[in-house]
Amino acid sequence: MKHYFFYNKNPTLKSSPPLRLNKLMQSVLCYKLVEKERISIWVIKFMIWYQIGLNSKKNLFQWNALISGYTRNELWADAISVFCELLMVIHGLAIKMGLNSDVFVGNALVAMEMLVREDGLRPDVATLVTILPVCAGEGEVEMGRLVHGLAVRLGLNQELMVSNALVDMYVKCGYMSDAQILFDKIVHKNVVSWNVMIGGYSREGKVDGTFNLLCRMQMMEEKMRANAITILNVLPACLEQSELRSLKELHGYAFRNGFQYDEMVANALIAAYAKCGSMSAANSVFDGIETKTVSSWNALIGGNAQNGDPRSAMDLFLQMTFSGLEPDWFSIGSILLACAHLKSLSDGKAIHGFVLRNGLEMDSFIGISLLSLYIRCGKPLSARIFFDGMDEKTKVSWNAMIAGYSQNGLPENAINLFREMQQDSIQPSEVAIMSVLTACAQLAALRLGKEAHCFTLKADLTEDAFISSSLIDMYAKSGSIEQSRRVFDGLVEKDAVSWTVMITGYGIHGLGGEAIELFEMMQREGLKPDRYTFIGILMACSHSGLVEEGLKYFSGMQSEHKIEPKLEHYACMVDMLGRAGHLDHAASLVEEMPDEPDAGIWGSLLSACRTYGNTDLGETVSKKLLELEPNKAEHYVLISNLFAGSGRWDDVRRVRGKMKEMGLGKDAGCSWIEVRGKVYNFIAGDDTLSESEEIRRMWRVLEDKIRGIGYVPDTSSVLHELDEGEKEELLRGHSEKLAIAFGLLKMTKGATVRVCKNLRICCDCHNAAKLVSKVMQREIIVRDNKRFHHFRDGVCSCRDYW
Repeated sequence: MKHYFFYNKNPTLKSSPPLRLNKLMQSVLCYKLVEKERISIWVIKFMIWYQIGLNSKKNLFQWNALISGYTRNELWADAISVFCELLMVIHGLAIKMGLNSDVFVGNALVAMEMLVREDGLRPDVATLVTILPVCAGEGEVEMGRLVHGLAVRLGLNQELMVSNALVDMYVKCGYMSDAQILFDKIVHKNVVSWNVMIGGYSREGKVDGTFNLLCRMQMMEEKMRANAITILNVLPACLEQSELRSLKELHGYAFRNGFQYDEMVANALIAAYAKCGSMSAANSVFDGIETKTVSSWNALIGGNAQNGDPRSAMDLFLQMTFSGLEPDWFSIGSILLACAHLKSLSDGKAIHGFVLRNGLEMDSFIGISLLSLYIRCGKPLSARIFFDGMDEKTKVSWNAMIAGYSQNGLPENAINLFREMQQDSIQPSEVAIMSVLTACAQLAALRLGKEAHCFTLKADLTEDAFISSSLIDMYAKSGSIEQSRRVFDGLVEKDAVSWTVMITGYGIHGLGGEAIELFEMMQREGLKPDRYTFIGILMACSHSGLVEEGLKYFSGMQSEHKIEPKLEHYACMVDMLGRAGHLDHAASLVEEMPDEPDAGIWGSLLSACRTYGNTDLGETVSKKLLELEPNKAEHYVLISNLFAGSGRWDDVRRVRGKMKEMGLGKDAGCSWIEVRGKVYNFIAGDDTLSESEEIRRMWRVLEDKIRGIGYVPDTSSVLHELDEGEKEELLRGHSEKLAIAFGLLKMTKGATVRVCKNLRICCDCHNAAKLVSKVMQREIIVRDNKRFHHFRDGVCSCRDYW
C-alpha cells in the first residue's frame, strides 16, 4: 500500500509522458535501498518497466537512469542485463559473422551499429561511468575490457571520469598492472584518480606501493593535496607494528589538515593503531572524539577484541551500553569474539540471548561469531546445532565448523562434514582444505589424506604456502615421511614454514641425521630459522639420541640467531637429556631456567626418572608436578609407575588410592587404524567389537609364530600385582596388538600396516611388533604419543631408543 500511495501521490505523474517518465525513473531509481525500509525489488522493476513500456522509443537518459538505478540498489545482474540489451544487436551481428571472440572487432561493431541506428543512441560518459562500477563490483573484468574498448572507439577514454572509472574497475578486479598503466596515462589527474590507485595498493597489502604513491601525489610537480578519502584509503595498509611510524606520520597529516574531526577518519585511525599494536594511541584518538557514536565505540571495541585485549573490549562494551547507545551488529560480533578469546561461555550465551531477542541471528557476521564462540569454548556439539539451524550456510560457516571439529579433537567429524560440503556443491576454500588435512594428520588416515591431496591438485592449490605445509605435515604424521619429502622437494618456493614442517617431520620419525642435514641446508639457502624451527631440530636430536648436537643448537639459538629460548625449547632439552640418562644435567637445566618450569617439563623429567629407576629424584619431581597440577590423572599414573618399577607396591597402592579418592581415572590405551578409507578404533581389553574373537585368534596365531623366533612376553610392562599368566593375558589385550591383528586380517597382502596409539608404546608391544614384521614380511608403522616406529624385518627405526 505504501508503494501504491507513493505512485499516485507523486506530482511527476501529472507531467507530460516523456518528462513524467524521466522524473519518475529518477525519483525511484535514485532511491537507495536501506536495511530498515526496503522497497521490494519486484515493485521497482514493475514500475520501471511499466513506465518504459508507455514509451517504446527510449532515450539515452532512460537507459542511463535504468542502469544507474539497478546499480544503486546493488542489482548487478539487472544492470549488466540492461547494458547488454543496449548492445544486443551488435552481439547478434558479431556471432553471425563469427567474430564474437575478437574483442577489437566486437568493440568496433558495437560502436558502428550504435552510431547508425535511427534513434541515434550512443553511449556517453554517464553510461560508461554507470556500468563500469557494476563490472568492478561483480569482478567481471572481461565485460570491463569490452566497455574499455568501446570507450576508446567512441573517444571517451580521455574523459577524466571515464579514466577514473576504468582504473577503479581494473583495481577492484585485481588487475593492478593494467590499472597502473591507465593511471600513468592520465594527463590531468584529480584527487579521485590518486585515491583509486592508492586504495588499490592498500587493499592488496602492498605497503611500499601505497606510501610511495602517497608521497608521489604530494610532490611539487603533481601538486595534489590528499583529502579525507586519501587517508581512509591508506590506513588499511597499516597492519603491522612495523608500519606504526608511517601511521603516526599519516595521523599527523590528518591532524594538521583538520581531518581528525571526520568521524570515519578517526574511527579508521583507531582501528589502524589497534592493528599496529598501539592501543594507547587508539585510546587517545578515541578520547579526542567529541561526540562518540556507535561506530566510534565499535572501532575501539573491535580493536581490543581482535588485537589481544578481550577483557578491555568487554569493559568498553558495557561503558557504551551504559552511555545509552544501542549496540549494532558490529558491536555484537566484536563482543562475541572477545568472549571466544576469553572462553567465557556464560557471557557468550548472554549475548546470544540478546541476538535472538533482537532478531540479529540472520546476520552472517554475527552467525559466524556465534559459531566461533562455541568452537573456541570447546562446545562443538552446540556449534553444530547452531550450524545446522542456519538458513543460509556460507562458505565461511562451513570452514569454521570443519576447522572447529579439527581443533576440538574430532577429526572424523571434520572429514565427514568436508564431504557434506562437497555434496552440497560448495567449493571448499583453502581454510577447509587445511582443516581436513589436519584431521587426516590427527587420524594418520593416509588414504583420506591422499584423497584431499588429489583435491588440492585439481583445484591448483598445491603452491599455496599454507596448504603445501599442511600436506607435508599430513604425510609426515600419517607415517609416509618419503611422500612428505616428495611434496617438499616439489615446491617451487620454499618458505621458512615449509622447511620447519619438514624438519619436524623428520624429528617425529626419529631421523635426526636427515633433520640436521635439512636444517643446515635451510641456512645455506639464506632462510633464517625461527623459534619453531628450533623446536623441530631439538626434538629431532632428542628422539635420535643426538645429545651433543642438541646442546650445540640450543647454545647457538642465542649466540648466533639471537632467539631467546622459551619453555618449549627447555622442554625439548630436558626430554633429550632425560632420554639419554643424563638426569643430573636435566635437573640442573630445570633449576637454571629463567622462567618457572611448567607441568610438561616436570612430567618429562619424571618419566625419565621412571625409565632409569631414579626414585629419589623422581619423588622430588613428583611433588613439584602435583603442586602445579594436582588434579591430572596422568601425573598420578606416572608416579604410580615410578614406584611399581622399583617394586614399592605399598606406595603404588597409596597413589592409586589417592586417585580413587579424587575420582580420577587412568586413560585407557586406545589405538586406531585406517582400512579402505574407514577408521577403526580399539581399546585395551575391549571385547565388544563384532570381530573381537577373530582378532584374538589372529593374535594367538601371530604370537605362536613369533615365539618360534625368540619372543618372550615382557611382563615388566604390566605394573600390577598379578601372576605371570594374568600379566601375559593383559598384554595380549593391548590396543596396538588388536589393531595390528585387525590390519593383517583385513588389508591386502603386502600392504603397510599403519597404527596410531594415544599412549606411549610399551616394551612388550614394541618387541612383538618387530618380530611380527619379520614373520609376516610386512612393514608395520606405529605412531604413539611421542614419535613414529617403523618396523621392518625384525628391526625398528628407533633402534630401541624411545
